[in-house]
Amino acid sequence: MFSLFRRKKKTDAPQAPSAAAPQQPALPESGDVDVQRAAGAEQELELVPSAEAARAARRGWMQRLREGLKKTGSGISRAFTSVHVDEALYEELQDALLMADAGVPATEALLQDLRERVRAAGATEPVQVRALLLDAIADMLAPLQGTLTIGLHQPTVIMATGVNGAGKTTSIGKLTKHLADAGASVLLAAADTFRAAAREQLAAWAGRNQVEIISQQGADPSAVCFDAVNAGRARGMDVVLVDTAGRLHTQKHLMAELAKIARVIGKADASAPHEVILVIDGNTGQNALAQVQAFDAAVPLTGLIVTKLDGTARGGVLCAIARWCATRSAPLPIYFIGVGEQLHDLQTFNAREFAQALLGAA
Repeated sequence: MFSLFRRKKKTDAPQAPSAAAPQQPALPESGDVDVQRAAGAEQELELVPSAEAARAARRGWMQRLREGLKKTGSGISRAFTSVHVDEALYEELQDALLMADAGVPATEALLQDLRERVRAAGATEPVQVRALLLDAIADMLAPLQGTLTIGLHQPTVIMATGVNGAGKTTSIGKLTKHLADAGASVLLAAADTFRAAAREQLAAWAGRNQVEIISQQGADPSAVCFDAVNAGRARGMDVVLVDTAGRLHTQKHLMAELAKIARVIGKADASAPHEVILVIDGNTGQNALAQVQAFDAAVPLTGLIVTKLDGTARGGVLCAIARWCATRSAPLPIYFIGVGEQLHDLQTFNAREFAQALLGAA
């Protein structure tokens, strides 16, 4: 696994150490991360892959991503079996992109961009057009790259949400593992208070990662979150990670409850929640875009995690999301994408890597 976390120091002028103050020993380095435990608020935790660790970890990741997106990419690749760069090629590409759930706005934008690139490059071979399409897709997805930063607030309150079955609690567990391995102290809040299986699953992740959890059976979800934020501050935790109940984005009363949870968290910490992350299932295609729009309307989102991209034929939906995000007032990055159940199957999102995997490029 590559390092998802590194310690970032602020640029304040260093102060001379006091003779009476003993130096704090650094903790032993973890095999998975590049971070040391910090004393005080002058240092931050930032979720970014370190260069040397990323090189080692991405070897198998790209292969898994290609395998996961093979169904999506096969239809697009078939369009390039033509021997000519003509209107028929663009029509085949249009059909393939629509079948991949890229959506009409993104498909039209991609094809217009591709035509301009082809003219500018003087491309006459389908293989050249394929390379130019890869560039167009990578450029469209580039605004979705973003960094999840931990440490600007103590605790950093992360609120995770999503529809039932999207892989929300599993993604929280994986994220908790990465945070804990980085040396960050994490407090989980089980805000799905009425479903015993959800609390048990989150408790299992808490035990596996050796982190603390706030859980109250049958309690009001907002009250659990309020208590968790206060407990996190009192215990000096780095992160409070809230697992909200899965909910259909079409149910107004459930979305209203989500907005209430965010408001109550704000009463415990006026600056919180600092992150509202929506977990979406990559297999749901255009419905995933509808979820992003509905959840963002209820509680303004700050980031996404896209799961279950292994074996999907609808991976083009990321282009649809990118096109919609271009009309949004603030960026909406994809922090992580997932292609399986294992811990290393949740990785940071890279636009060019995704475009390469989508088109089967090296």
